Amino acid sequence: MTLPQTMKAMVLTGHGDMDKYEWHDSWPTPQAGPMEVVIKVGACGLNNTDVNTRTGWYSKAVDEATTGGAYSQVDDEDSTWGGAPLTFPRIQGADAVGIVVAVGEGAAPSLIGQRVMVAGWLRDWDDPMNRDKAGYFGSECDGGFAEYTKADVRGVAPIESDLSDAELATFICGYVTAEGMVDRANVGAGDTVLIPGASGGVGGALIQLSKLRGARVIAMASEAKHEDVARLGPDRILPRSPENLKVALNGEKVTVVADVVGGPMWASLIDMLERGGRYTCSGAIAGPLVELDLRTFYLRDLTFTGSTVNRPENFTDVVKYIEDGKIKPALAATYPLADLREAQKAFIDKAHTGNIVVIP
Repeated sequence: MTLPQTMKAMVLTGHGDMDKYEWHDSWPTPQAGPMEVVIKVGACGLNNTDVNTRTGWYSKAVDEATTGGAYSQVDDEDSTWGGAPLTFPRIQGADAVGIVVAVGEGAAPSLIGQRVMVAGWLRDWDDPMNRDKAGYFGSECDGGFAEYTKADVRGVAPIESDLSDAELATFICGYVTAEGMVDRANVGAGDTVLIPGASGGVGGALIQLSKLRGARVIAMASEAKHEDVARLGPDRILPRSPENLKVALNGEKVTVVADVVGGPMWASLIDMLERGGRYTCSGAIAGPLVELDLRTFYLRDLTFTGSTVNRPENFTDVVKYIEDGKIKPALAATYPLADLREAQKAFIDKAHTGNIVVIP
């Protein structure tokens, strides 16, 4: 097909509040370079990285919980997930799903017409696990908050599924992040995994992926969301912030804490780990600064793993789980792309269970 010269896109113009998003009806359509494909976006999911990058929350100058608003103390030199400056204007959106409509030199023409999911991570494909060279789709390059986007052909996967584009767009960031966490923590049969923030996109993914590996799962979520969380299959559900976590666990031993929350409850979570337990983290939506009694850490032989740049196989494994019907989407709501500000506000308010998606 002949691509239009311009497209509709939501463009981020700088760090700050929602007013930094600008809607454009005639933004230049991307063109495929060597080893690239152009994708007509069918849907794009929302995630915390979009919010944190817009607000500059990743900057070490910020010590508050994720709020979604603007921070006056942001240092532009370390305001992204990788601790580097971001160039503007930028089209965000990491969780893109759509149809390949053009290919560049080196990319197979047979991809045209295929539905694909974009992996998220930008890699040096000669050295794919070099974290110093990693970037993120919608951060270090333009992403999916537009009618069209482009991606390295090695960072997309054709998908055969009866799920809608919107349902598929709930998987990419949340489930690949969660798969990286359970992979790095070596979750398996015999483990009991405690998951705070279980009603969110990553939290719900952690429930399903931990169960898929044979673990027992204890989810934590606000009581209003317990019914929704129960559909994801945890063995137990606790309140989001029990007055006494040890009492709430009722003697259960926790071998793994899989956390994207952090904040005031963090020390209590660590105290629940049995000797030799593992803590894995890929977020801090309740606050990034926590206190640790080092005696708990070393006397109990605990292992802590940060999880950000994960293995390429984590993405391809998630795609295979989808195709095999082993995991299911948790689609909370869809919005038109032009209403991204409203969609992101709903995402930040977190009254939903699962993920929110925008449709170009």
